[in-house]
Amino acid sequence: MDINNVIKNLHPLEIKVLLKYSDKDDLTSEKLQKELDYKEGHANQAFSWLGGKELLKEVDRKLHTFYEITEMGRKLSSEGTVEERVVAFLKENGAHALPQIAAALNIENKDIGSAFGPLSKDGVLKMNEEKKAEYTGKELPARISKTSELLKKGCDAANGLLNKDDLSAEEVEVISGLAKKRGATDSPFKIIERETVTYKLTGEYKEVVEKLKSAGITGNEIGEITPKMLASGEWKNGTFRGYNISIPPARIIPGRTNPYVQFLESVKDKLCSLGFQEFDGPLVETEFWNGDALFMPQFHAARDIHDVYRLKNPTHAKSIEEPYLSNVKAVHENGGNSGSRGWNYGFDNEFTRRLILRSQGTVLSAHQLHKAEIPGKYFGIARCFRYDKVDATHLSDFYQTEGIVLGEEANLKTLLGFLKMFATEIAGATEVKYVPGYFPFTEPSIEVHIKHPVLGWFELGGSGIFRPEVTKAMGIDVPVLAWGIGIDRMALMALGLNDLRQLFCEDIEQVRLRKAKF
Repeated sequence: MDINNVIKNLHPLEIKVLLKYSDKDDLTSEKLQKELDYKEGHANQAFSWLGGKELLKEVDRKLHTFYEITEMGRKLSSEGTVEERVVAFLKENGAHALPQIAAALNIENKDIGSAFGPLSKDGVLKMNEEKKAEYTGKELPARISKTSELLKKGCDAANGLLNKDDLSAEEVEVISGLAKKRGATDSPFKIIERETVTYKLTGEYKEVVEKLKSAGITGNEIGEITPKMLASGEWKNGTFRGYNISIPPARIIPGRTNPYVQFLESVKDKLCSLGFQEFDGPLVETEFWNGDALFMPQFHAARDIHDVYRLKNPTHAKSIEEPYLSNVKAVHENGGNSGSRGWNYGFDNEFTRRLILRSQGTVLSAHQLHKAEIPGKYFGIARCFRYDKVDATHLSDFYQTEGIVLGEEANLKTLLGFLKMFATEIAGATEVKYVPGYFPFTEPSIEVHIKHPVLGWFELGGSGIFRPEVTKAMGIDVPVLAWGIGIDRMALMALGLNDLRQLFCEDIEQVRLRKAKF
């Protein structure tokens, strides 16, 4: 053992123990709390540090059981136990039905029943021919008086604790039926188990103590200058602990918002500043709103089980709102009032009620159409679920920002302006291109692509102008611009990432290193 090194690293909590006790003393946490005025945590810390320096060893370990009186126990002690109160009531008032006793004493029926059972077995109470409880005249059993004594002891004890070792065998038997380890709010006592660990100083401590005494170290050295010391001048007469300036300071990690959450909030702020209103909806949707209302035929490939997640229980919604169900059904079968020929097939009313996890954010727009103001601008950030192979640009659980703009003045040029804003101002892309696309619910349809410095070109999202088959079924007769942008993909650019999976990384250090560009 390097004594000088040990001395240098001793804490005042350890020094006071070394100078106070010898290797013949049994040391416990309680002893240090009483004789050195340590808190329990300080005592345990001193033992841990001394043990690590091999100046202390554990010599004994004992488990002790305590019974702590609860609020219910204190109440019973002041008012009397249920058994005592029931017997006293029947002595004074004669036979009564159990519910009558409960009402008169303001005690729950179940507690009256629990008290009557044992008292009936003891012969103190009985049920007469009128099904009423009555007192037999027999004295109360000893356990009831013993219960009252234990309750009083608990109220009078320090911290409300009774040590099992201090109780008689009869008292232990009674209190065992009154106490619980957990959920003790409905019990008079709570069981608490504590370990008493005994330590002794080892032989090496003597040399350390000699060094401490020769150096004049007492454990009372000043380790921190307080405002009180400065004001009184007390620090001038004290000695100071040594400091090792080569020890690195403690790492201070300031809290801040998760970068991806911060990015999502920035998108909301941007759209709200442009006059958009936010909408939202449930994760579980019907096939009607997820596809039918968007003029997606029920035989479309995207309706396959391999592209959407269905609910196992319940499998179907009870109904679909009218008149939207009838309007959409007519549009699918013959075009309805949209001027279209529709899809020319028999619309399945059972299929349309099937429950799924929403697979696209556009379902929020479908919900909003029939209640939207004209002109109006709306957006939502939707969590979507779609069966997909997970890779750097695809997830099976992802977010989209969905939006619609309604008005006589809405046109394709307006839509391209919004797409450019998403690509350049929010995603931070420098290279953007627009590609013709196809969606059953928009015409024309446009995909916006951006170039990532590592992943290359990829689709940011789809957009277009809602077809009349979608809008007229919802009572809308003006142009409606719509888009569904992969907000996760925009975050790749904004956060400087190369893989969507990094957005949901479990490595907190990696998350801390990320900095958003906004």
